[in-house]
Amino acid sequence: MTRQSDAVTIEKLSVAAYKIPTDAPESDGTYEWDSTTIVTVDVTAGGKTGLGYTYADTSTAKLIDDRLKQIVIGRDAISIQSCWDAMVHSIRNLGRPGICSMAISAVDVALWDLKARLLDLPLVRVFGQVRDKLPIYGSGGFTSYEIDKLQQQLRGWVEQGIAMVKMKIGRDARADIERVHAAREAIGKGVYLFVDANAAYTREQALKQAKKFSEFSVTWFEEPVSSDDLEGLRLLRDCAPPGMNIAAGEYGYDLVYFRRMLDAGAVDVLQADATRCAGFTGFLQAAKLCEARHVPLSSHCAPALHLHIGCAAAPMVHAEYFHDHARIEKIFFEGNVEPDNGALKPDLSRLGMGLELKRADVTKYCVA
Repeated sequence: MTRQSDAVTIEKLSVAAYKIPTDAPESDGTYEWDSTTIVTVDVTAGGKTGLGYTYADTSTAKLIDDRLKQIVIGRDAISIQSCWDAMVHSIRNLGRPGICSMAISAVDVALWDLKARLLDLPLVRVFGQVRDKLPIYGSGGFTSYEIDKLQQQLRGWVEQGIAMVKMKIGRDARADIERVHAAREAIGKGVYLFVDANAAYTREQALKQAKKFSEFSVTWFEEPVSSDDLEGLRLLRDCAPPGMNIAAGEYGYDLVYFRRMLDAGAVDVLQADATRCAGFTGFLQAAKLCEARHVPLSSHCAPALHLHIGCAAAPMVHAEYFHDHARIEKIFFEGNVEPDNGALKPDLSRLGMGLELKRADVTKYCVA
């Protein structure tokens, strides 16, 4: 077992990108897609290898290989903050949002996974565990789904014991009401129903829709307007029916973004994504902001990646069990944890995040 005071030099970093087709055409209120790209990173030091990943474009893999690799190799694997600071400094002239932060995310996650393996610990123990399991909500219900498929997917999660489900809206305001009604019929009265407009509505539309959604006991309205419209989010938060939380934050790439959103009082629940906000280091920064302001935190997508950090971040209330990413993580990783009675529980018998890439199985998806 490596003592935390020991310096362990990072010897190697490798990166790859894989493109996986969706199992059906998918869309939300503002976007359509038929595949997802995952970028994986391996970092080696002291005879151990840490795994990290992000959901991003192949250009993210190139940035890691061309720039970030040379930044972290030769540094101390135990001193993650030093590595993180160096990576952030190195992309100053490239811009922090977007692929730069996602590239840093993948490397940072791999570094934390590596540190836990060097210490012979599950990652949640390194962070400091505050809960045994992480509640999840089933997420999908794409606007491309016919009503029958929508109901089948949401009902399937409920039958697995998941008591919170989320669906996409925003393509057609009138059709959205019908779809939300159908969703409520499918899941029954005892299940929390969330909706996500992906910034498709104007302020006026969102206010009208919120009132109609309340008739079907919708308790979560995500990105009713653009997440850049902090005044609009605050308006929705002030005027939404009682019991309906306004949520946003998934496009936060740095601490300043999250601070501005919280300072504006724009959300009831802040969302953060460790595959976008510069990894676990950035996610922990967002969690501290939430803790200081008594605002709940929810993780966006990548359920396997957020499991350990979610069981260590005090303000966490739940994690998104996103259909695409849950499917990919089952295909890609040994040690992937299945939902149990509406929650994910870390396997404390496994080191780090507990994940191992199924390299032979996923080679066919490799694109970079």
